[in-house]
Amino acid sequence: MTRNLATDSTIGAAPGDAGRRFATLTFERDVAAPIEVLWEAWTAPAARAVWAAPSRSVTVDFVEADTRVGGREISLCKVEGQPDIRCENGWLVLQPAVRSVTYEVISCEGVTQSAALVTADFSGTYERSRLVVTVQLSSLAEDMEAGYRAGFGAGLDNLAAAAERTMVLQRVIQAPRSVVWGAWMNPETLPQWWGPDGFSCRTQRIDLRTGGEWVFDMIAPDGTVFPNHHLYVEVRPEERIGYTLLWGEHGPKHADAWVSFEEQDGGTNVTLGMVLSTAAEFQEAKAFGAVELGLQTLGKLERFVTSR
Repeated sequence: MTRNLATDSTIGAAPGDAGRRFATLTFERDVAAPIEVLWEAWTAPAARAVWAAPSRSVTVDFVEADTRVGGREISLCKVEGQPDIRCENGWLVLQPAVRSVTYEVISCEGVTQSAALVTADFSGTYERSRLVVTVQLSSLAEDMEAGYRAGFGAGLDNLAAAAERTMVLQRVIQAPRSVVWGAWMNPETLPQWWGPDGFSCRTQRIDLRTGGEWVFDMIAPDGTVFPNHHLYVEVRPEERIGYTLLWGEHGPKHADAWVSFEEQDGGTNVTLGMVLSTAAEFQEAKAFGAVELGLQTLGKLERFVTSR
């Protein structure tokens, strides 16, 4: 279970700073997940969309997401009956599984509410990890400190819970990124290698683009049929795919997933991640061998692209 260790230290407004308030807030979380998993949950847009909303009454729509140094993320926080809150985050530092630094600007109806520098420090092991987030806040239109305390506290609780039901698989494939991407995003080739060893795919519909879908059955070596439905919410050519997994066409959601493709020494580092919908589904998937079966799938991809 996650232990909440929220600690807050505040620097009050200096004399003469009427209408502008400064504060430094610190949040800490211990998370029962590997540090690499926590990092992916913190940075991957598909995962951030899962935990970003501080409560069920808030909907967060991601307008833009470019997770790299110099990239930015723009989201709209929506509450029924209230004007949208616009949040812009810019990635300044990305040291995998070590540190991220972002700027954050909050505005509403064209008026800037606050600006902040957010530093996240990661530490831990293969089993557990620790996150320390420091927010250097400047409230502009009004005092935003209480809102930041509540929003960041709830968001980090959500993050910890999401990380604890997240799986992350990686494999370096000895082929150029363009080749690996082409094998994944080609409707003719994807069904040829997708799935663990001995499994085959039977496609009903396939449309590999943002807003598209893949409706198919995975067939086990013993003939068992597993209906699948992938809904593609983001496709960034040769960089990232974000999609939702359903149990069969229009069935219940199983997970929010993503794949990233990074060049590495002439090959391609493929990261496949997914946030299972519930902790129970995560435990069931682990018991079923989802990690091993997922690694088999990436192995089939490598054999496919290197044999052509």
